[in-house]
Amino acid sequence: MCLAPQPSAQSLRLIILLILVMGVAPSPALTAGCPARCVCDDQLVVQCAGQHLTTFPTEMPLSTRQLIISNNRIIELPPLQLNYLSDLVYLDCSNNSLTEISESTFGNLRKLAYLDLSFNTLTRIEDRTFGPLSSLVMLRMTDNPGLSDIHPDGFAENSALQVLDVSRNNLTVLNISSLIGLPTLRSVGLSGNPWSCDCDNEDLYAVFLIVTISRLDLTCSERHRLSFSQQLRNSLRSRCHQGLGSWDYLFFVAIGFIIFAAGTVSAWAIGVVMVLYERYVKKKSEQMDPEDEVEQGAGPGTGSGGRHDANPHAPPPPPSGCASEPTELQNL
Repeated sequence: MCLAPQPSAQSLRLIILLILVMGVAPSPALTAGCPARCVCDDQLVVQCAGQHLTTFPTEMPLSTRQLIISNNRIIELPPLQLNYLSDLVYLDCSNNSLTEISESTFGNLRKLAYLDLSFNTLTRIEDRTFGPLSSLVMLRMTDNPGLSDIHPDGFAENSALQVLDVSRNNLTVLNISSLIGLPTLRSVGLSGNPWSCDCDNEDLYAVFLIVTISRLDLTCSERHRLSFSQQLRNSLRSRCHQGLGSWDYLFFVAIGFIIFAAGTVSAWAIGVVMVLYERYVKKKSEQMDPEDEVEQGAGPGTGSGGRHDANPHAPPPPPSGCASEPTELQNL
C-alpha cells in the first residue's frame, strides 16, 4: 500500500499565502482603470489628446509615467489629483484653456522632466510655480497671448533645466538673474515677444553670451523696429552707460555754486550774530560798573550812619567820667 506524500511545511506556507492574496480585495486606487475617453498602454502612457475634455481626467493609474491631455478645453490642473502621479516624467498640457498655475499644482512631481504649457491663456508665472520641479529638463510656454510677467525667481530652483522656450507671448521685459544661475541651461527661445528696447532690458542681452538663442528673429516693439543684434546691444550700452555731457557738467557747476553761496551766506550770518552778541555783552557790563561804584561808596568807614571801629573785637571805650584816672595813677 502506497501512501500519498505529505506536503512539506514550505509548500503549505506558499498555498496559504496564495489563498490570502487571492481572497483579499485589491485597493481601488491601485487597480484604477483608464480614464474615460483616454487610451492607456502597457508603457504607462495615458493618451487623452483631442477628446474635448473640460476637466482633468479622473481614475488615473497611479503608475502613469506619461500623460498627454493636449487639444482639449481644460481650464484647471487640480493639485490634489495631479500630485498623486508622483512617477510622472512627461506632461503635455498644450492647447487648452489654462489661465493660471498655482504654487501647489506641481508640488509632488519631483520626477517630471518635460512640461508643455503652450497655447494656453496664462498671464503670470509666480516665483514658486515651478519650484518643486527639481528634475525639469525642458519647459515650453509658447503662444500664451496674455503672458506678460515672469517673476525674476521663476526658474531659480530648476537647476536641471536645459531648454526654455517662451516665444510668442506678451513679454516686454525679462529678468534673467535666475537664468544666469542655471548650470545646465543651453537653449532659450525668446522670439515673437514685444520686447522693450529700454535700459531695463539691457541685461537680457547677456543671454547671448551664456546660452544659444533659438530663432534669432528677435525684435523690439513697434516703436523700435530693431533686431536683437550687436548693433542694438552697442546702442543700448552707449545709451545706458553714456559718459558725462555738457549738461551734466553745467549741472555740477550750478550745484557747486549753490553750495558755495550757501556756505558764504551762512558764514556771514554767523559773523553778524557773533558781533551783535559781543556788543550786547559789552553794553551789559558797562551798565553794571556804576552800580558797583555806588555799592563800594556805601561800604565800611564811610558816612556818619555807617561809622564803625577798625577792630570789631576791641573792648568798648571807658566812660567819660573815668577818662583821667589812668593819668593820675601814672603821675603818682
